[in-house]
Amino acid sequence: MKQYDYLIVGAGLFGAVFAHEAKKAGKKCLVIDKRDHIAGNIYTEAVEGINVHRYGAHIFHTNNKAVWQYVNQFAEFNRYTNSPVANYHGQIYNLPFNMNTFNKMWGVVTPAEAKAKIEEQKAAAGITDPQNLEEQAISLVGTDIYEKLIKGYTGKQWGRPCTELPAFIIKRLPVRFTYDDNYFNALYQGIPNGGYTAMVEKMLAGTEVHLNVDYLADKAALDALAEKVVYTGPVDAYFGYRLGALQYRSVRFETEVLDTDNYQGNAVVNYTDAETPYTRIIEHKHFEFGTQPKTVISREYSAEWKKGDEPYYPVNDEKNGALYAQYKALADAEPGVIFGGRLGEYKYYDMDKVIEVALDVAAKELA
Repeated sequence: MKQYDYLIVGAGLFGAVFAHEAKKAGKKCLVIDKRDHIAGNIYTEAVEGINVHRYGAHIFHTNNKAVWQYVNQFAEFNRYTNSPVANYHGQIYNLPFNMNTFNKMWGVVTPAEAKAKIEEQKAAAGITDPQNLEEQAISLVGTDIYEKLIKGYTGKQWGRPCTELPAFIIKRLPVRFTYDDNYFNALYQGIPNGGYTAMVEKMLAGTEVHLNVDYLADKAALDALAEKVVYTGPVDAYFGYRLGALQYRSVRFETEVLDTDNYQGNAVVNYTDAETPYTRIIEHKHFEFGTQPKTVISREYSAEWKKGDEPYYPVNDEKNGALYAQYKALADAEPGVIFGGRLGEYKYYDMDKVIEVALDVAAKELA
């Protein structure tokens, strides 16, 4: 007789949701994580009374009412709306690209004038069938906006020129012909009051959690504890990289406390020129409308992932897609193991989608 019904590898959002649902269904779970904290990449820690997003900004947004109701069991959300700004050599532009951006860039006032300007620049570039990110971006927003607000930022973020990146990466970029700075435009959005760690803590209430446990270093002994495993780590690492390593982009953070109550006036400022080495600066207090006397900022530097680094963004190009398909075949054939989450499925997931998928997997598994 095994000690647990489920061993859940990873105390992030997918693992916490599954653990909560399994506990409700009367199952006994053990959640382990190799880090010294729960909540995975949405972990927040208090610094100077400010909830700092240690692994980068996480803004909850969804159009899925069921997911919104689900997370509101564990936290009360504030009214934070994501409205980042872009800094290009000291010039400030609104994001997402909208009429405020077009007015600042070209002096246009109406949507018709903005569309005409974009069409004029698209025609001048001669793009009819976009083959890469550069061509896709120019066809969406014109040459000026591409050169000032996309080219340098995206090159830093992916470590490759835009001409070498697939067109689809930029297709999720919102472009609006209204004076609306709401980046996500989701029906429900906000930040949990008190931070994400407290929210995940409530999800895991009553479930046994062990931290600083490296599953892959002691896999056989840990597997022996439970009937089934829910694995949310990197899928290629699970199989010992036997087919080769999947590629990721990683992020390095430089976080500092500043003796001022307001450093940049916004939670997120993107630095879109190629010369500034970081991609953006996060000022954490603005996520919760903080009035603390000090502030905490984080500069984000994008980097190529190597073993030992934190993997953040899967590089979803053709080569990695083909490699993941091979790993997925192995995963599907692995007895007694459920692979889930951003790393387990090698997929760029927003938080609401992680929850949606975890609830779906749990419902099928626990039925």
